[in-house]
Amino acid sequence: MDFDLSWILLGLPLAFVLGWLASRLDLRQLRIENHQAPKAYFMGLNFLLNEQQDQAIDAFIEAVQNDPDTSELHFALGNLFRRRGEYERAVRVHEHLLSRGDLNQADRQRAQHALALDYLKAGLLDRAENALLKLEGTPFEAQARLALLANYERSRDWSQAAQIAQKLERSNQGSFSGRRAHYLCEQAATHLTQHEPENARALLQDAIETAPHAPRPRIDLARLLGNEGNPLGAYEALQKCIEFAPTAIPLIAGPLAGFAIACGRSLEALTLLKGNYELTPSLDVLDAIVVLEASTEGPSPTARDWYVRHLEREPSLVAAAKWIAGEKLEHEQFHPQVQRALDHAVKPLTRYRCAACGFEAKQHFWQCPGCQAWDSYPSRRVEEL
Repeated sequence: MDFDLSWILLGLPLAFVLGWLASRLDLRQLRIENHQAPKAYFMGLNFLLNEQQDQAIDAFIEAVQNDPDTSELHFALGNLFRRRGEYERAVRVHEHLLSRGDLNQADRQRAQHALALDYLKAGLLDRAENALLKLEGTPFEAQARLALLANYERSRDWSQAAQIAQKLERSNQGSFSGRRAHYLCEQAATHLTQHEPENARALLQDAIETAPHAPRPRIDLARLLGNEGNPLGAYEALQKCIEFAPTAIPLIAGPLAGFAIACGRSLEALTLLKGNYELTPSLDVLDAIVVLEASTEGPSPTARDWYVRHLEREPSLVAAAKWIAGEKLEHEQFHPQVQRALDHAVKPLTRYRCAACGFEAKQHFWQCPGCQAWDSYPSRRVEEL
């Protein structure tokens, strides 16, 4: 059979044209996809800047669908889910990233850290702990240890918290001696509830050695000694506390006065508190002075005299209310109503306020119940700040 060369002459141009058309179609499709992914990404970014998180999430989901291999889009989407409180969806995004075999080491560590934050925000403390422990030896190690510290504090695992605090201190992340002393005091309180005073005393002594200038260990030790019937030991512990932590005197003055009276050291304590009051007037110190004055023999100023002296130095509604309580008014029949109104007005002024979050409480806390910050409550009350 004869071979017709005309078919070859016709087929070659046709094949060239078809190949050219196919390449053009592929390029066009690639351009469309590349255009759609950045467009969706920038739309999401715009929504995010305008604080329109719902629309931003929709845009990022579209971008991820167009370009499922882009890890940055997954991170952006996961962080958005976490910020919105959709922790389950955030976990799925970051677990999907970790399951990818083509993910580089840096992104894998970043995804592990993000997953740990998801668990922390969701309150899944056990899972968060396991995720954070996997970040040891990575660039996220310091952040992971701080998160672990907060995690152990929330679960009240004080021994584990102390170990993490020591690691942070050894890695030059700051001083954690004060916080470690708090952990020891918390463990001591647990032993006291279990009727193990000897173990509690040993832990408090360790806390004093760990942070000599922290007031709490000595205050807790004084309370323990007082409960054991050793007011002299309690008084001496509080004396040391004033020496090492003079700013905590308003917290110490009341118990110091009680223990001083019980062990016969009233005059000594009175001299000590008067000297401190002259330097830094405080209502709590003044109340302790009034109690000690009443316990001593011989002439001494009355409580009302002390409150008048305080008013001469400091404008205090609390001191004024205490002074008026013993004053005879012209219309004495209205005194109870006036006193009740004053007592109601001064209640907010006698509270303690967290310097970190502003949470107010009737009693002084070493750790704020609102923001969980340590040592954020000043020793002075709201009126004196």
